[in-house]
Amino acid sequence: MNPLPRKKILIAITGASGMLYLDAFLAEMAGLDVEVHGICSAAGRQVLDLEQGRAPESLPIVSRWFAEKDFAAPPSSGSSGYQAMVVLPCSMGSLAAIAQGLSANLIHRSADVMLKERKTLVLVVRETPFNRTHLTNMLAVHDAGGIICPPLPSLYFKPATLAEAAQTFAWRLADQIGLDIPGRKRWGDGAC
Repeated sequence: MNPLPRKKILIAITGASGMLYLDAFLAEMAGLDVEVHGICSAAGRQVLDLEQGRAPESLPIVSRWFAEKDFAAPPSSGSSGYQAMVVLPCSMGSLAAIAQGLSANLIHRSADVMLKERKTLVLVVRETPFNRTHLTNMLAVHDAGGIICPPLPSLYFKPATLAEAAQTFAWRLADQIGLDIPGRKRWGDGAC
């Protein structure tokens, strides 16, 4: 019997605030048998530097990076074998492009591929408050099969730090793409 192939996921970073959640999510992925590839927009690179003082290439666990404008990269095709894609954080501009099927860059094209292939696409939208256009775009992505998952930590676990709060969201995000985090706290298991 052949073993199950490693789960292959794509992480996309856009120019919204919330890189703390990205760090927490990648830290949780480090303990799993998962292959992670990445795409970072120019604005994502800028915000990552502003918030974390680092470049995408320095992030843990991401084994391969694709250029934002490289439409010949594997994620632009349904045959690439990605089981899930997470846009973390997802700017309202990226949400709008994905909702309307625009492929202005590889992030948008890859998201479109995930939707057309009926694969898991999760958008961690970062903006507040939402205006009607944001909500309409979220509904369009939802109706196309995507998951809208704003970064809301599980406060019932009583996180003592921002990093702990971000970790609770990382657990929830892993659930959305079908990954089980060992030791993850869950509601009702006596952890809260």
